[in-house]
Amino acid sequence: MAIKFIFYFSLVIIIYSYVGYGLLIFAWLKIKKLFSRKNTIVKIPIIQPPVTLIVAAYNEAEFIEEKIRNTLSLNYPSDKLSLIFITDGSTDKTPEIVARYPSIQLLHEPGRSGKIAAMHRAMGHVKTPIVVYCDANTYLNADAIKNIVRHYADEKVGGVAGEKKIMQTGSAEVSGAGEGLYWKYESFLKQMDSDLYTVVGAAGELFSIRTELYEFPGENVLLDDFIISLRICARGYRVAYEKEAYAMETASANLKEEKKRKIRISAGAFQSMVMLKGLLNFFKHPLLTFQYVSHRVLRWTLCPLLLPVLFVSNLFLLNEYPAMVYRLFFAGQLAFYGAVVVGWLLSLRGIKSKLLYFPYYFFFINVSLYLGFFRYLKGNQSVLWDKAVRKKIQEA
Repeated sequence: MAIKFIFYFSLVIIIYSYVGYGLLIFAWLKIKKLFSRKNTIVKIPIIQPPVTLIVAAYNEAEFIEEKIRNTLSLNYPSDKLSLIFITDGSTDKTPEIVARYPSIQLLHEPGRSGKIAAMHRAMGHVKTPIVVYCDANTYLNADAIKNIVRHYADEKVGGVAGEKKIMQTGSAEVSGAGEGLYWKYESFLKQMDSDLYTVVGAAGELFSIRTELYEFPGENVLLDDFIISLRICARGYRVAYEKEAYAMETASANLKEEKKRKIRISAGAFQSMVMLKGLLNFFKHPLLTFQYVSHRVLRWTLCPLLLPVLFVSNLFLLNEYPAMVYRLFFAGQLAFYGAVVVGWLLSLRGIKSKLLYFPYYFFFINVSLYLGFFRYLKGNQSVLWDKAVRKKIQEA
């Protein structure tokens, strides 16, 4: 029966994308470890090559001083760490504040061309073999650079992705809790992706590449970090994951700000899939394509479409054999979407409920993908910085 096929196809794809893929590579890694040589400990050598840290800042006057202090406190030889701060287009005192620190190279142009153009301009000033990118509104742990560069002892490593952590503040609401849970799960998957072969796309909060592998992603690219890192993978290198190098930032100030950020990312996801269509070739990149499709493409394309399909097909099967199974599953879906509605209503009143964080944020992400897709089709997503307002540390 066609309805049953649609129901089970939708169910399998959704479960595989969000849970099954993680379980599959977890089992794969366990089996791989079982058949590997026992008592073999892989020790990552300690290396300290010259590194350039690039920080892009746009109107960050309220935070930039803290960012500079955090940067100057990094545990890495000062004679091997070059610091570049880009403040293009900033109309507040961000450039003046950065200029007070002689150890930092300030790049500033009054015109606002966007983060990608600014980062590309900064790359012309990089003279070290390794470059690290991070955002201006994040704190790095002291050993972040040291832990990142050790992976470059492996010649097959073309980039390293750091971890993103969400700092919960005293007034954190559903957006913050949901975002934090999402990134914890993503970090878990990224670690397994890296252990299997490669991280499938780095996050701009903190990532690094070999300078020689840098390619300008394009003027109108929305997810430059994702494009840059996966193009490196397409050239035969891998992107390692380093959980002991992390960027800490507060959650979006509210759901409106988080929605703005998610829609922009979603529009960038569809743009990225078009630009990286070559990665869908299983014959050319078998393992990379498997990871890319399983971890990214299915989540961005089929899953948002199949969620309503699953609900509607389940509705048509309520009286089909085995009716009890279909009815129980439908009741579960009703409970899930009921939790989403309640979570939304509570968020409007500023009431927190940990039980409702997951269903609400999960639904929120998938709705953002629909909105991001339509924005991508319209082609009206600007590449200019339009940062989401984040909660202040003082609120903690």
